[in-house]
Amino acid sequence: MSFPTIGAVASGHELTAAAAREVLEEGGNAFDAVVAAALMACVAEPVLCSLGGGGYLLAARRGAEPVVYDFFTDTPRTRGASEQIDLHPVDADFGSVTQEFHVGLGAVATPGMAAGLFEVHHDLCRLPMPRLAEPAARAARDGVLINRFHAYLFQVVAPIYLATPAARAIYGQDRAALPQEGQRFRQPDLAGAIELLAREGPGLLYGGELGQRLIEQCRQGGGQLALDDLAAYEVRRREPLEVRYRDARIFGNPPPSRGGMLIAFALALLAEAPVAGREQWLGALVQAMRLTDRARAEAGDPLLDRELLERYRAELGCVPGCDRGTTHISIVDGEGNLASASLSNGEGCGHVLEGAGIMLNNMLGEEDINPQGLQQWQPGTRMASMMAPTLVEQPGARAVLGSGGSKRIRSAILQVVTNLVALDMPLEDAVAAPRIHVEDGLLSVEGGFSPAEERVLAQSGLRIDRWSERNFFFGGVHVVRQQREALSAVGDPRRGGVGLALRSAPATS
Repeated sequence: MSFPTIGAVASGHELTAAAAREVLEEGGNAFDAVVAAALMACVAEPVLCSLGGGGYLLAARRGAEPVVYDFFTDTPRTRGASEQIDLHPVDADFGSVTQEFHVGLGAVATPGMAAGLFEVHHDLCRLPMPRLAEPAARAARDGVLINRFHAYLFQVVAPIYLATPAARAIYGQDRAALPQEGQRFRQPDLAGAIELLAREGPGLLYGGELGQRLIEQCRQGGGQLALDDLAAYEVRRREPLEVRYRDARIFGNPPPSRGGMLIAFALALLAEAPVAGREQWLGALVQAMRLTDRARAEAGDPLLDRELLERYRAELGCVPGCDRGTTHISIVDGEGNLASASLSNGEGCGHVLEGAGIMLNNMLGEEDINPQGLQQWQPGTRMASMMAPTLVEQPGARAVLGSGGSKRIRSAILQVVTNLVALDMPLEDAVAAPRIHVEDGLLSVEGGFSPAEERVLAQSGLRIDRWSERNFFFGGVHVVRQQREALSAVGDPRRGGVGLALRSAPATS
């Protein structure tokens, strides 16, 4: 006996997916579920997501045109005096490479996460916010079992999460004490903050007690935020960027963010590419990525869609951006509503909001946010990102997807979209297929390509960096799909992804 599917969710952690499931089973819609899942991600995926960060939601209500909720971070309205700013470099050790990040209270941009979740709740949700917060608060208080992927992330960013006494009180006193695989990690202060926010609303952070505490912490410790920054913050509703690709309508994240635009350009280049052979297709994909990477560097390319380019060139401009530390949630409910949320906290700045357990973002610590240097960003500006929550509409099918992975977000999403639309792969195969990424003349090649495909890649004329197996470097695309009455979900194993398709219980007589 089969029962109707009531929803599907794909995310980067089993507890994030479980929070969405709990809400869907109680009668919530996709937007209730994505709010609950986002709150849970702040607990279960703490290096990637925080109430101190921001993100985007592409919301597609059944029968309505999609809309993007932009609740990413803003630069402060006034730059602090450089000699007073707490902004310093740390090295993150990825094992094979070390990368420098900038942290400290001077790296904190105006957070948008809480404002965005409450705005989505006001517009689209059914269940009360305290109910949606219950799974996250419960998990923060009872503890989350750390999995291998998140234990690894803690080691990568150890200098950040051990940077201050308040952070060490939560995460551990030294590298060996950071949350380890199999350990139960409790965050009681964060549990209380989530419950308090759910009861009192976003004003608690944007001018209320938590906001005043944040600003005082910045004032005393070398931060740049002021109460005016919190009071002026607004969630932006944007019309998605839309392109046609073969038989599909693709909706993505519009400027000032960059990811959706670059994906759209690459799809335009691939629109007529032949798909008769996998090797020939792979050659076209490399070329499209190479040209799109050039467009990224030059803010335009004559081979790309001129009308689309001119429409957004001015908006892309020199908007400061942050392209790191991201997770994603995709949800569809049984009514046909779809939600695609990409969320980020950078790496965190090393400081937590006192008494609330909220790791603050380090979005102003991105070296390339402005060519003139770290402190030359435009004040009071919505920051950009490579994050690209995406909706794919085909005859008889709709899917939402997105990815973490910094600058690899655009290539990961591009490849899953083309696998689904051009190559007609099953959903699981479309996510699992090996990936490539082109950046600055380097072709990164994931393990798993056939010898014939490897020969095509070797003829690209680019420098090649080969990986022996699937790796989180190539993103983590979490996708759900609705095909008439059937719902399916796939979480990307590269980043500990989980996919759940939920069925209702049988009726009782």
